[in-house]
Amino acid sequence: MAIEQSMEFAKLGAGIAVGFAAIGAGLGLGIATKGVLDAIARQPEIKGEAFKNFIIGAGMAEATAIYALVVALLLVYVK
Repeated sequence: MAIEQSMEFAKLGAGIAVGFAAIGAGLGLGIATKGVLDAIARQPEIKGEAFKNFIIGAGMAEATAIYALVVALLLVYVK
């Protein structure tokens, strides 16, 4: 009985962790996109450099969300 309840809490924690990570990654990417578009609008000549840096930052934000998913899967499936 206690083990079943513990597994239910692990699933709840996993869902909450992935939810917060997805929200954080989404907000971060939105803010970063706004910043890049503002920078390119002000100085069009930096388009290539700004876009390159944006792609690196977007990859880091997505990696954070993927790490949260991996931790959630470990919480749910590893006993």
